[in-house]
Amino acid sequence: MSGLPHSPHALVTGGGRGIGRAIAAALVGAGATVTIVGRNSAVLEEAVNAGAAHFAAVADVSDEASLKAAISEASARKPIDILIANAGSAESAPFVKSDSALFARMMDINFMGVVHAIHGVLPGMKDRPYGRIVVIASTAGLKGYAYVSAYTAAKHAAVGLVRSLALELAGSNVTVNAVCPGFTDTDLVAGSIENIMTKTGRSREQAIAELAKHNPQGRLIAPQEVADSVLWLCGQGASAITGQAIAVAGGEI
Repeated sequence: MSGLPHSPHALVTGGGRGIGRAIAAALVGAGATVTIVGRNSAVLEEAVNAGAAHFAAVADVSDEASLKAAISEASARKPIDILIANAGSAESAPFVKSDSALFARMMDINFMGVVHAIHGVLPGMKDRPYGRIVVIASTAGLKGYAYVSAYTAAKHAAVGLVRSLALELAGSNVTVNAVCPGFTDTDLVAGSIENIMTKTGRSREQAIAELAKHNPQGRLIAPQEVADSVLWLCGQGASAITGQAIAVAGGEI
């Protein structure tokens, strides 16, 4: 399998923890220069100090100006060859209690955050001989789940964007793909576990089992498993893979 070209510059949104941090660390290990972006400077600095990334920039992906400034700062250091649009957030509620503000939050972070990031890197990326855009979506971008209609709608939008943009860029050296993890052992899923425990009175083990039952393998996905899929898509050997939404979910979907 062909690896990364010589020392590409990768930008990972939401790279301070969870899946984003695992991806950033995998890219560092493969020889990339990695800049992580997130809202919490302390979390970002800890990741850099631990060797999971080289540089960090504070930005909110839902704020176009904020993210544009972070991308400009990173690009001035070195042109960006790889974008991992990973930042995301999930909130659960029955549809009848999911008001317009909830839908707006989920779209702003999970969809418009992807749009802002791609807008920030694509003009320069198209002019170079290699480019990779990988959106970290979710199995919620491929199917429905009850009580997360706003999140699911936003992730479907992100997958649709990937499929359309891949066709626009098919004549270039830039590929665009989505990786769609099932429930993954991260801080985000830990919040879902706490929510289940609070609302149902179930134990932590029962709450984890409630999420893991969606995976035919009967477990949560490890962040490193998602990172391995992303690393493959970023490799030179994956140049014919574009417009795909790859589930990392133990057979779910």
